[in-house]
Amino acid sequence: MTGLEQVVLSEELMTTMAALRRLVRRRLRPVMPGPPLRGAQVELLQVVERQPGIGIAPAGRALQLAANSVSTLVNQLVDQGMLVRQADPDDRRAARLWLTEAATQRLAAWRRARVELVTGGVAGLSVADRQALAQALPALRALLVALEAGEQR
Repeated sequence: MTGLEQVVLSEELMTTMAALRRLVRRRLRPVMPGPPLRGAQVELLQVVERQPGIGIAPAGRALQLAANSVSTLVNQLVDQGMLVRQADPDDRRAARLWLTEAATQRLAAWRRARVELVTGGVAGLSVADRQALAQALPALRALLVALEAGEQR
């Protein structure tokens, strides 16, 4: 594959993935309970779900956001009853973040709705297209690992 072909592939991949994410978010927004959440808010909830008790600075690193941006998101999510912020017992100046039951239920509902939506779309594809998607997953995971490794350098 030439350099130009790699550039075209990269651009098409990112354009298609972004459009897919936007479409899924747009289709799920009306069926989700509670107030609408922005993408960054959902991503922060997912980080806290994976790492309960995470601090604001580590959450910022995970999201590649400045600590003040994460603090703003935290304040919004605390006000919406989605996060609990507690003082770190080892450093009272630092905060630890925890999901509320409402956030846990909302993330689970979002995952169920997302899987249902995408499963319906995948079911409408040809057998060859479904196989192509399945075969592309290892390469997409490898791309993610490569990009994350480059980020840490």
